[in-house]
This record gives sequence, structure tokens and C-alpha cells, in this order.
Amino acid sequence: MASTSRTRRGRGRGRGRGSGSSSLPPPPSTLPLIIEEFFIVVYEDPLVKKKLPNKFADYLHGQEPAKVYLRAADCGPRLWTMEVLFDGQGRMYLDKGWEKFAIAHGVDFGWFLHFKYEGDDVLTVKVFDGTMCRRYYYSDGEDTDDESDDDVKPCIHPL
Repeated sequence: MASTSRTRRGRGRGRGRGSGSSSLPPPPSTLPLIIEEFFIVVYEDPLVKKKLPNKFADYLHGQEPAKVYLRAADCGPRLWTMEVLFDGQGRMYLDKGWEKFAIAHGVDFGWFLHFKYEGDDVLTVKVFDGTMCRRYYYSDGEDTDDESDDDVKPCIHPL
């Protein structure tokens, strides 16, 4: 009996058209480093300044903003103004303004916050509670926060 060898082919694009090497993505080392999404797990007091990942701070190196604007995902156009603190050691924090955002969104211990950098100093935030289920919020109709207003208007969250 003659042995026959069979070559197993993967399923997907390029099947049956030769090696298909042109359809493969470039190796990771040739891709540009773009850090536009990250998450934070709230392990300490949810109302104190929040440290952002060092890689994100490195990504902004040379263009460090004094302020960024947070928007709750799928919650309308409202932007929350945050002062940004850089400590000179490569660390970046959301500082003044974070407490108002955290109170309005009910952020608590063990919550998971997913950030996406949209450019122009805007970060969209998806909030997940302690059960790791996403919380959805509805806009109160205001476009931006009033920095002189000390009253925090809670975001509406359906039960």
C-alpha cells in the first residue's frame, strides 16, 4: 500500500487559491502601536482620582492634555470635564471632575470601567457593575456639565 499524504487546509478566506499569504494580517511587530481602549477595575475608593494605564499615558507623550472629556457610552452628547494630572513619572490620573462623574454614575468598589479614546481629548466610558453586567444610562438632555454647579445630577439607570 502506498501512503498518501494529505495537507489540511484551514477554513476561511483564500481557501483553494494557493497559499493565501497575501490575505494574512501583518505580524504584530509591524503594526503601529495604537492604545485607544483600556479598562480600569475600581479596587480603591471610587471617588478619588483614577490612574489610567501607563501605556495610554505613553501614547499621549508629548501631547499631554490638561483636560479630557468623558462621555458615558450610549448616553447622549453630555461631556464630563476632567482635569488630568501627570506626575512626572509617566503616570496619568483623572483628577478634578472624576468625583462628580463617579457619583452621577453610581461607580462603586469592584466595578469595571471600559474606556475608548475617541480623539480630541474625548474618552467614551462603558460602566459595568460588580456582577460584570453593563449599566446603561440615559441622558438628562444637557450637552455638558456645568463646572460651577456643585449639584450632581445622577444619570438615569433603569432597574
